Amino acid sequence: MREGAYLLRTNLTGDSAEDLWKKYIQLTEAEAAFRALKSELSIRPIFHQLERRVKAHVLVAFLGYALWVTLKHLLVRKNLAAKDAWSKISPGKALSMLSGLRSADIVLPTTDRREIRLRRITTPTQEQETLLAHLDMHLPERIDFDYECSADSEVG
Repeated sequence: MREGAYLLRTNLTGDSAEDLWKKYIQLTEAEAAFRALKSELSIRPIFHQLERRVKAHVLVAFLGYALWVTLKHLLVRKNLAAKDAWSKISPGKALSMLSGLRSADIVLPTTDRREIRLRRITTPTQEQETLLAHLDMHLPERIDFDYECSADSEVG
């Protein structure tokens, strides 16, 4: 008699069936987020001693999950997660396919003891190129150093 139906039991009172269902769906989404953080993104809880390190860990976990969800929505929007041969592409599979892409610096010393630094990106495989094309993304040939990043600055 209950095939194809959900039966939810709760101790919450005063909420309509629709409100309870929304809360249940939010709970399943939160559980899925933690599963993604721990498995696909490999972000495990680390027992930090300092508050600033705890905050930094939470920030990195949040940013990783935000990128994960953005990729998931991009795959759905581009119909890569719904039909045809690309139907089995999840954010995890897309990241796995693209994980072989690397950037590397070519450092050339000059005669006046300076360096010429060229950042290059590896050539994508056919599979990577196909996925990037389906996502309407392209890789630059090189990355310019026209900015200063925090690693270049003194940390105090």
